[in-house]
Amino acid sequence: QAQLVESGGGLVQPGGSLRLSCAAPGSIFSRYAMGWYRQVPGKERELVAAVSSGGNTLTADSVKGRFSISKDNAKNTVYLQMNSLKPEDTAVYYCNAHSVTFRPYDYWGQGTQVTVSS
Repeated sequence: QAQLVESGGGLVQPGGSLRLSCAAPGSIFSRYAMGWYRQVPGKERELVAAVSSGGNTLTADSVKGRFSISKDNAKNTVYLQMNSLKPEDTAVYYCNAHSVTFRPYDYWGQGTQVTVSS
């Protein structure tokens, strides 16, 4: 049974924008840090952005100034706003819930494809 449900991927032209959404059960959303990772074939999955349960955020240098992460506690949903997209942003994007306290330590979404191409 899927715990994290992602939406919002697709095809966009360079310079365009997309917003990814990830909905989680309240029991996870309130206790876990939420984040977005991405992966391209042949490479390791990399962290894009994350937000703690308290609202602190971090963003990878490669997307800083273009991507932002936010969350809506009322909807148990985390968002990744992606602006000024580049072809190198093309990847499968995964939602993640992470804890160092609660088990399991990680939950993953099913992944959503983002393709930046003209």
